[in-house]
Amino acid sequence: MKKYLSIILAAVMAISVVLAFAGCSKTTDEPTEAADTDTSAAAVADVDAIKSAGKMVIGITEYEPMNYKDAEGEWTGFDTEYAQAVCAKLGVEPEFVIIDWDNKFLELDAKSIDCIWNGMTITDEVMNNSDVTNAYVKNAQVVVTTAEVKANYTTLAEMTDLTFAAEAGSAGEAALKDAGITPTAVVDQASALMEVSSGTADACVIDITMANAMTGEGTSYESLVQVEELAAEEYGIACRKGSDLTAEINKLTDELKADGTMDKLAEKYELTLAK
Repeated sequence: MKKYLSIILAAVMAISVVLAFAGCSKTTDEPTEAADTDTSAAAVADVDAIKSAGKMVIGITEYEPMNYKDAEGEWTGFDTEYAQAVCAKLGVEPEFVIIDWDNKFLELDAKSIDCIWNGMTITDEVMNNSDVTNAYVKNAQVVVTTAEVKANYTTLAEMTDLTFAAEAGSAGEAALKDAGITPTAVVDQASALMEVSSGTADACVIDITMANAMTGEGTSYESLVQVEELAAEEYGIACRKGSDLTAEINKLTDELKADGTMDKLAEKYELTLAK
C-alpha cells in the first residue's frame, strides 16, 4: 500500500512541476508578444496620424539657408521647400514650429512635433534618440570670428584662450567641447553669430551652410570671416523611434531626387547633396 501511495505522490509532484514550468513559460512569452504588437502598432501610427490631421508638425529653429523668414514673414529655405514638397506628396500641409534645440528629442517623444527637420547633423546622439532618415545634404562645422582675430589665429587648436558662443545641443557646441573649450550656450546659430558681431564672444562654431549664407561681403555679417573648417558632416531628419515616417520620407525623397526637385533646391540654396 505504501508503495502505491509513493507512486501516486511522485506522479502528482511530476505533474505539478510540469504545470509550474508551463505557467512560467507562458508568463515569459506574453510580454514579448505584447512588445512585438506594440512595436508594430507604433510603426504605422505616425503617417496615418499625420494624414488624419492633414498636417505634419515640423520642429525647427530659424536658420538660414535651411529655415528662415522672407521679406513677407513667410518661412522659406532649403529645408522649408524640401518639407513642403514631401508634404505635398503626402497630401498634407507643413506646420513649422520653433523649438528649443537643446530639448528637441523631448519635443519629439512628447509628440508635440512629428519630426525635427532643420539642418540637423547626424551624430551618435541623434541616432540614439531617434530614427534618422538617409542623409540629404553635406555639411561641416566652421569657426567664425572677426578679421582682427583671424589675423592672429589660423586653427581652433590655437584659439583655446578665446571666448566662444555656440547653439546649445548643436554639433558646433560638441566640437568646441571636444577641443577643450566650454562655449557660452545660446538658443540658435543666429544668436551665436550675433554674440561675435556684438563683441560679447570672440568667435563661434556654426554650420558652414549658415556661415556661407550669413557672413562675408554682401551678407548680414560682412565683418565676420571663417577661420577653419572642421570635420565633414551630413544632415538628416529625425523621427520617433519605430516611426514609419522615416521610411516614408526616404521614399518620397527618392522620388524628389528622380524628378530633379532636390537638385534644383541644392542649386538655388548653394548646397551640396549627400549621395
